[in-house]
Amino acid sequence: MTWQMAALLLLGGSTALLLIGMPVALSFVAINILGAWLFLGGEPGLGQAVRNSIMSVMSFSLTPIPLFILMGEVLFHTGLAIKVIDGVERLIRRVPGRLAVVAVVAGTIFSAISGSTIATTAMLGSLMLPVMLARGYHPTMATGPIMAIGAVDMLIPPSALTVLLGSLSGISISKLLIGGIIPGLMLSVAFVAYIIVRVQLSPSLAPSTPIEPHLTWQSWRLLIVYVVPLVLIFTVVVGAMSGGLATPTESAALGAIATMAMAALYGALDRRALGRSLQGTVAISGMILFIILGATTFAQILSFSGATEGLVSTILSQDLSSFAVVALMMLLLIFLGLFVDQVSMMLITLPIFMPLVARLGIDPIWFGVLFLICMQLGLLLPPHGLLLMTMRGVAPPEVTTAHIFRAVVPYLIFGMVLLGLLLLFPAIATWLPNLLVG
Repeated sequence: MTWQMAALLLLGGSTALLLIGMPVALSFVAINILGAWLFLGGEPGLGQAVRNSIMSVMSFSLTPIPLFILMGEVLFHTGLAIKVIDGVERLIRRVPGRLAVVAVVAGTIFSAISGSTIATTAMLGSLMLPVMLARGYHPTMATGPIMAIGAVDMLIPPSALTVLLGSLSGISISKLLIGGIIPGLMLSVAFVAYIIVRVQLSPSLAPSTPIEPHLTWQSWRLLIVYVVPLVLIFTVVVGAMSGGLATPTESAALGAIATMAMAALYGALDRRALGRSLQGTVAISGMILFIILGATTFAQILSFSGATEGLVSTILSQDLSSFAVVALMMLLLIFLGLFVDQVSMMLITLPIFMPLVARLGIDPIWFGVLFLICMQLGLLLPPHGLLLMTMRGVAPPEVTTAHIFRAVVPYLIFGMVLLGLLLLFPAIATWLPNLLVG
């Protein structure tokens, strides 16, 4: 079989299964069985594929995934997230679109302690969206910031998807986690600036609400007691990795222990909250590990069939510059974001993209952060963006799907602008990890 036919069978088959709605993990398991039989030698090939699959989920580098997820689950199920929102809201005073700004700031803080984008969006949507609508916010102004900052969760560590990307691509997980900090904060600042300017131009989008005339000790107490400790956990996790004091796994364990200890000190970590946190962690982690099981074997079969080398050689023979190749890869990722989820994007493209990155001498950290931004855009792209569907699930009936789709457009533009800036100025992604990790 030619490499073209192998590529069509493996890549085309997996994409087709995803598009007809088969679960990601099962899609790749089905293709792996077929590929192992055809390209690894029948029944012995199936046995080898099983052994490869088992080895893929025994990697120590995957350990941060459940630990980062556990941090976010504890934060949500113990109610500490509500305290953070209250603390931020009391301090953000007289700015246009105050509640929308609060959602962005609170979401940025959650991003520094939670490993799940969907959980952040669902939590902010269920807690803040009814309040904003009740105070007269237009549905697009109420939903847009919540979805947008939920997507930024992917860029600011800890992030389970970032760990997954680093593990599947071979990129340094520590550097990749740190590389997303500056782009993530840039987006958060841009969102706040946009909300303020937009509401100043159209005050009806977000009517002003009465607030306390002066800051009081109660206004500062929630910030000091709840928000500052959570930010300190983020600082310790990132600082331990960047200072070489701990591996990503050790840093994630430190963060998980600190989060649970903090919840226990506040008296919020009862048996029920701990049980729900552990159940959520096991469910999400199990799903991710099962996907990894299929993804690693898929990449191996694709390489053994000759499809990887054939595709890479064909692209390199076009004499395109490294910049042009990277730009085309980003366009493909954005296109895929219209149809498939972020994990599927990684599984379909990384077996082809990473050999190109290595052959062309492209900085893997720069490429990894670009990849993350494309996945972040995919979370918000209509019609199948996961955060759009999450918002649809928590929004009341008066918020229509059209409202949700219109709400994300400005934030998609900001994401595209950031992607362009990173393509032109790679140091935005590489400066901090090179400074802190070397």
